[in-house]
Amino acid sequence: MTQNLVIVESPAKAKTIEKYLGKDFQVLASYGHVRDLVPKEGAVDTEHDFAMRYDVIDRNAKHVDKIARSLKKSDALYLATDPDREGEAIAWHLLELLREKGLTEGKDVRRVVFHEITKTAVNDAIANPRTVSDALVNAQQARRALDYLVGFNLSPMLWRKVQRGLSAGRVQSPALRLICERDAEIEAFVPEEYWKIEARARKDDEAEEKTFGARLYEFEGEKVEQFTVTEAGRAEAVEKALRDAANGKLKVAKVDRKQRRRNPAPPFTTSTLQQDASRKLGFTATRTMRTAQQLYEGIDIGGETVGLITYMRTDSVTLAADAVREIRETIESRYGKKSLPDDARSFKAKSKNAQEAHEAIRPSACARTPDEMKKNLSSDQARLYELIWQRTMACQMMHALFDTVSADLAAGPHLFRASGSTLKEPGFLAVYQEGRDEKEDPDADKRLPQLDEGELLNLEDIITTQHFTEPPPRFTEASLVKTLEEYDIGRPSTYASIISTLQDREYVDMDGRSFMPTPLGKIVNKFLTEHFTRYVDYEFTAKLEDDLDAISRGESEWRPLLADFWKRFSEQLEAKQDLSREEVAQARELGTDPETGKPVIVRLGRYGPFVQIGSKDDEEKPKFAGLRPHQDMDKITLDEAMVLFTLPRELGETPEGEEVQANVGRFGPYVRYGKKFASLKEDDPYTITLERALEVIAEKKEADAKKLIKTWDDSKVKVQHGPYGPYITDGKKNARVPKDAEPEKLTLEECEELLAKAPARKPRKRRKKAAAKS
Repeated sequence: MTQNLVIVESPAKAKTIEKYLGKDFQVLASYGHVRDLVPKEGAVDTEHDFAMRYDVIDRNAKHVDKIARSLKKSDALYLATDPDREGEAIAWHLLELLREKGLTEGKDVRRVVFHEITKTAVNDAIANPRTVSDALVNAQQARRALDYLVGFNLSPMLWRKVQRGLSAGRVQSPALRLICERDAEIEAFVPEEYWKIEARARKDDEAEEKTFGARLYEFEGEKVEQFTVTEAGRAEAVEKALRDAANGKLKVAKVDRKQRRRNPAPPFTTSTLQQDASRKLGFTATRTMRTAQQLYEGIDIGGETVGLITYMRTDSVTLAADAVREIRETIESRYGKKSLPDDARSFKAKSKNAQEAHEAIRPSACARTPDEMKKNLSSDQARLYELIWQRTMACQMMHALFDTVSADLAAGPHLFRASGSTLKEPGFLAVYQEGRDEKEDPDADKRLPQLDEGELLNLEDIITTQHFTEPPPRFTEASLVKTLEEYDIGRPSTYASIISTLQDREYVDMDGRSFMPTPLGKIVNKFLTEHFTRYVDYEFTAKLEDDLDAISRGESEWRPLLADFWKRFSEQLEAKQDLSREEVAQARELGTDPETGKPVIVRLGRYGPFVQIGSKDDEEKPKFAGLRPHQDMDKITLDEAMVLFTLPRELGETPEGEEVQANVGRFGPYVRYGKKFASLKEDDPYTITLERALEVIAEKKEADAKKLIKTWDDSKVKVQHGPYGPYITDGKKNARVPKDAEPEKLTLEECEELLAKAPARKPRKRRKKAAAKS
């Protein structure tokens, strides 16, 4: 009889931990969540104190059964799921299922948590169990109920009012708003002109090419700001005044020499790991978390499976005292005592909700250096482990020390300022430098020659350059995660899923590494911000996260939070039921059709954006044309819209006298010749010429000839090659050529007999007709 049953979330972790615990322990995996809300209306019963109806997740039913069978043979159950809110919920759900089966009676049930998968950490956890935390479970249930109430009620409204298949989420919607608002800022941005004025100076004893730059700092007694000089004429006048005042020389009026310290960044949290992995490695948040999970759960190193990092979902910057001691010992042995400050560094989390009981992300053993581990890791694992190891070492190292010099150079009454900075002591920078979204400081690591007050320098040149202000940058994954954290939207475990949901729903596209909202994303965002403003408000979302955190700390109850939320949300839903599709679809009038004088509008329909000529109230039915893949409904012009109505285009005739036409059908663009069709894979039906169309037709005929094996005059029956071998068809039914038959030798009678025996083609499933436009 197995005395102890341990439950973890993943099978990889189960194997590792079973080795650590020995023969008296069996370790099984739950494979993540075991239950979820039933995907039906009423899963959260708002009429009965928010009772929640759960079902076992189909794919995990067999794992629950295996756990149940094993528990019958065990004395003790250790619930060792992940050390966070979701892990606590998995432990609780599994325990509830086992209790319902009557399997926990007389069993010793314990909750154990560890933040790294090492023999010491696992055995310490087993030796120090606790009970399942009701507070953490309540917080997770409240979060799940809120997500359900928002998603299950808002998404169907989007389906009816905008387009099928859309979704709105409690946290994804404010994130979409951030991206859309940044896009609107960029669209509305008007560049402003400004001019920079710089002197190139040289010491008498320096070579001619050894000049250095100094920016104009003060002119006519006024400090020079970005918009002091805003047009070419003024720039020329200032340049002339400076040249006249300097008369070829600049006088060193003042020299300031200082030392500047730069301290290392704290160890990684989930958010900062995702940001740095995005900037330095080009990883998406999902890729970062997947790779970190592998490093946490265990890597095979010389026949032993070892967890290489601590738990990767954390908002804490705290390090355990033992870990700090080991880090400092590693720094001293690898980089020398001079790299080690007298006292260990401690860091304070910026987030008021950071769980300080957790640790930051760090290597489980600093002695396992990236170089030594490389041979055991995949490329992604090695790169991410190196990043984590370096940041962890750096956070306990000496500060970096820079020598900075600032010199004011006088041209008569006017001043230029030259600045320089050189790295004197690298400190932690010898190991790691934090990635940045902002542009690097142009004065970083820029040396100035030795300058003394009163010294005269040669003025080699004055350079004026025109510049224009730039719009704010689009969000990258790194900057979006950083902003979500600053706004207190979401939690460490949700950032990656927020981003992937926005992409999966096609609310955002990637332009290089930057997010751009799609027309669909803009419409969904506009619908939510106009009609459900409170629920995409940043402060409201952050306050809700604070309330959930208070529940997790046992400071408040979860049902009153849901009751307050639902009261206002359900009233808003009721008030918006009668919105028409026109109100939501945000039609934009482009102008009038030159032929009919009817209005031309662009709007979003159930199956995507389209242009419409005329209205439903006209006697004649309106004309419709879908936008082309690259077209944006916010930017399409009247001329571009009218081109969409030029299909089908008559191109001319084939040499055999068949009409040639270009068009777009349900399967994409094509050319038709007579009653036959050839797909256009690369050509544009709006611009294709007759000559090119004839080439496409010739290629199609050649491909068809290769496909064809045998035909008969006055019969639709033919034998041809298919993707799964030769077959017979009459256009209505298909039949396989028997394995023992030679296709070329089949007779018409044999083919007709095989077709008669073949099953009828299954009718194609037709799309349900779209509801009439309201």
